[in-house]
Amino acid sequence: MFVVGNLCSALAILIEKVIWLYSLVVFVAVLIQWVNPDPFNPIVQFLRAVTEPVFGWIRRRLPFVTVGMLDLSPMVLLLGLWFVRMFLVSSLLDLAARLR
Repeated sequence: MFVVGNLCSALAILIEKVIWLYSLVVFVAVLIQWVNPDPFNPIVQFLRAVTEPVFGWIRRRLPFVTVGMLDLSPMVLLLGLWFVRMFLVSSLLDLAARLR
């Protein structure tokens, strides 16, 4: 059973790193939006391509996150990522510890 425990541990660590990296991308995308960059910049295009589908999905599902000119969808996304990290990663690490 230790193999399954190691698999759960590795999966939990991988999920945590992916969530951390995506949170960093979301944070940089929010900072970039404040300075109104060149839309043809490849970095800006990448950030928008990676974050805008998720922001749009949140805006469609939760219309109250757009308050006037203020868009709170990045905050909702970061809170959701934080919750997934706290719940899923912790649960997988606990399961891995019990299977070892």
